[in-house]
Amino acid sequence: MTTAASTTPVADARRLALAHYAARGVLEHVLARHGVTFQQQVALRAAVASDVAQTPDELTAQVQQSLKADPADVRATLDELLAKGLLGSDGAHLRPTDAGRELFAIVGAETAPVSARIWGGIPAEDLAAAGRVLALVTERANAELAALTG
Repeated sequence: MTTAASTTPVADARRLALAHYAARGVLEHVLARHGVTFQQQVALRAAVASDVAQTPDELTAQVQQSLKADPADVRATLDELLAKGLLGSDGAHLRPTDAGRELFAIVGAETAPVSARIWGGIPAEDLAAAGRVLALVTERANAELAALTG
């Protein structure tokens, strides 16, 4: 006899990766229509979400922390956003342009209904439990990465 406990998937690194890449695939499909990469979107999000303009070093550090990407790659991404006119330079600081804010809003509007279908109907207590587990996994993985790169 099969029980619910034996058929319920258990969270592990593979399931986390599968969920991440499935959701990322949806976002990348939308981004491709606008000629923007995932890394560019993450950098643009960081700039748009900030209340103040950031230096290239500050923005690079923030994106690097999120993506665990090489700082040189993040710098290249910022240069790409500048070239596309999605970020602007204000002296020593970078800020999203009106076009960057508009694109960020458009992508958000296009992905919102898909996100609602993906996340809709999941009980709040399941989302809370998943959130706690993901926060702990993130904390532990960040600590391990810091020890490795120390």
